[in-house]
Amino acid sequence: MAAVRQEAIGIPELDIRSMQDADIAQVLRIERASYAFPWTEGIFRDCLRVNYTCRVAEIGVVTTGYGILSVAAGEAHLLNLCVADAYRCRGIGRRLLAHLLQAAGDAGAREAFLEARPSNISAIRLYQSLGFLQIGMRRGYYQALDGREDAIVLKRRID
Repeated sequence: MAAVRQEAIGIPELDIRSMQDADIAQVLRIERASYAFPWTEGIFRDCLRVNYTCRVAEIGVVTTGYGILSVAAGEAHLLNLCVADAYRCRGIGRRLLAHLLQAAGDAGAREAFLEARPSNISAIRLYQSLGFLQIGMRRGYYQALDGREDAIVLKRRID
């Protein structure tokens, strides 16, 4: 799939393209800087191996974010979406998620699901602004510094 050039707020050119093995080092750098309990290299490699929809967002040669989505049986599940700290609040996450939802629709998904930590207010606001609604809660879903943290389950239709 060719890279898609998209305009993001305050960013002249944002390319969103398929993630490759060669991108994993940069993706891991962002992942580890963003989460207390980051995904491992093996998880990212497995996502590529099983052909999940794996995308990176770039400005020039700088990887600014990534997203991973699985699609099966008419449903999409956003597994991971992250933007490097220095590039947050510039529309990159919104563009990346919109791109993933488009890819999910193109693959036949009619609904998209995701989980978010209740403490991640900025992510929840982003998801809600793109039409996701809370449909449930998963108790003790995430590892946390003081034990476990619940997950809010969100869903939206894909038109």
